[in-house]
Amino acid sequence: MPEKKKKLYEGKAKIVYETDDPDKLILHFKDSATAFDGVKKAQLEGKGSLNNTISSIIFEVLHKKGIKTHYIKKLSDNEMLVWRAERFLVEVVVRNLAAGSIVKRLGFKEGEKFEKPLVEFFYKNDQLHDPLVCEAHIDLMKLAPIEALPTMRETALKVNSILSEFFSQNGIILVDFKLEFGRLPDGSIGIVDEISPDSMRLWDAETGEKLDKDRFRFDLGDLLEGYRKVLERISQ
Repeated sequence: MPEKKKKLYEGKAKIVYETDDPDKLILHFKDSATAFDGVKKAQLEGKGSLNNTISSIIFEVLHKKGIKTHYIKKLSDNEMLVWRAERFLVEVVVRNLAAGSIVKRLGFKEGEKFEKPLVEFFYKNDQLHDPLVCEAHIDLMKLAPIEALPTMRETALKVNSILSEFFSQNGIILVDFKLEFGRLPDGSIGIVDEISPDSMRLWDAETGEKLDKDRFRFDLGDLLEGYRKVLERISQ
């Protein structure tokens, strides 16, 4: 069991701790909910545990399919052991149906299904509201190594294929999701951060009920109820 050391960083949803192994970190999932770059906030007891557990299940699904991530193991209700990574300042979003910002930006109708998955890159910067960027921007601003982008895109599409099937088998539509990447201690590129209803849109396949953070963003119902439904289904 790694020994937790000093706090390295605290974000909106997680606290990162160093351990007695310089290559390993502990992620503590907080009970805080935020939206609109931190403008809307709430404390929801049990949210951290739900996100940690859902993320752990998803990381294990991906690991079995050969996807490289920073995940090592779930340590407790709210904590996960991960590899330390040099995080890139790029969010990779894969969209299967139109929802969220692309509806406003390009005029798609919410729920419109794309002919093939759409991959977009965003600059991870709350002050600038995570703007859409192209590969030239990423290269110019050194947000990620340009040679890593094909791997990031290919990995994101593989994850989309794996998780779309996984959620479909459990009565859920994977609408879209966000991934973050970094360089792991062995020099490889892998997925970092979390993969949870905080970072994906998940709709009930029969009713269309939203089971993700949009419940909190737009006051569509109890956030924790939606997350518990997701966990219950993927734990079967």
